[in-house]
Amino acid sequence: MRVISGDCKGTSLKAVPGKNTRPTTDKVKETLFNMIGPYFEGGKVLDLYGGSGGLGIEALSRGANQAIFIDRYMPAVQTIQENLERCHLQNQAEVYRNDAGRALNLLGKRHETFSLIFLDPPYAAGRIEKDIEKILSLDLLQPKGYLIIEHPRTSQLEERLSSSIRRWKFQTAHEQTALSIYYHYVEES
Repeated sequence: MRVISGDCKGTSLKAVPGKNTRPTTDKVKETLFNMIGPYFEGGKVLDLYGGSGGLGIEALSRGANQAIFIDRYMPAVQTIQENLERCHLQNQAEVYRNDAGRALNLLGKRHETFSLIFLDPPYAAGRIEKDIEKILSLDLLQPKGYLIIEHPRTSQLEERLSSSIRRWKFQTAHEQTALSIYYHYVEES
């Protein structure tokens, strides 16, 4: 695993030890960022199931200003911190060990909003719908922001999450993985 583009291009990223996480492959990451970027002029990122931190770090490398990483698994939290240090991005990031649902509630209480939200829960956990519902109810996705969901290819997600948040792109990434990218549309007046 490595940072594919931007200021940290080519930096190797450490994987989380053990088999509790499923890192996003470089090929999937490259496909994803070509769809939503490839570069950003600022913005705040939420990497909800951080794992190694690869998605949030890629966004920071490509121009996002700040990222919040959440993972409940302590080795993942330590790996994210190590990878941020490798990329010299620790001053642009906050890393928390917490359950996704509790973390979303805390971010809502802080009135946080994000231009990019990466949602890549363990496939067997069945968390996607609950997390989407909480993200919407807490209004965490900024207008003109993207909600990127990596999910099993066999999962069928709704076309519309709300009147203003609709699926923008869908892409199968490889045999088992698909990407659903939702955009928060702003009605022109």
